Amino acid sequence: MSGQTFEIPTEMRAFAEKSVDQARSAVGNLIGTAMKTAEQMKTSSKTVQDSMQTAIAKSFDHAQENASATFDFAQKLVRTRDLREAFELQSEFVRSQIASLQTQAKDLGSLAQNTLRPSA
Repeated sequence: MSGQTFEIPTEMRAFAEKSVDQARSAVGNLIGTAMKTAEQMKTSSKTVQDSMQTAIAKSFDHAQENASATFDFAQKLVRTRDLREAFELQSEFVRSQIASLQTQAKDLGSLAQNTLRPSA
């Protein structure tokens, strides 16, 4: 009995080898998918960060434009000669600011849409 060796049948070895190969392939695919997903998240996160920085910069630009327009209006207002001229100036300023705010809102809306739109 001590001289006998147990031999694994060829079919069983082939099945085991195939199972190991399939498992190796599955794990490789899983790791590859995980790495791709992590890279996409990193890229997506970077895109969101860049977009947020762009939005903040645009907001500061808009605030600066609005402040400048308001100071220009105030400067013109103190130079008016009468109430009628002051009211006309104020009406013009309000119309101009409404148009400017609408444009600024569209800019920020477009930026938000582009940020949230999935990359192709």
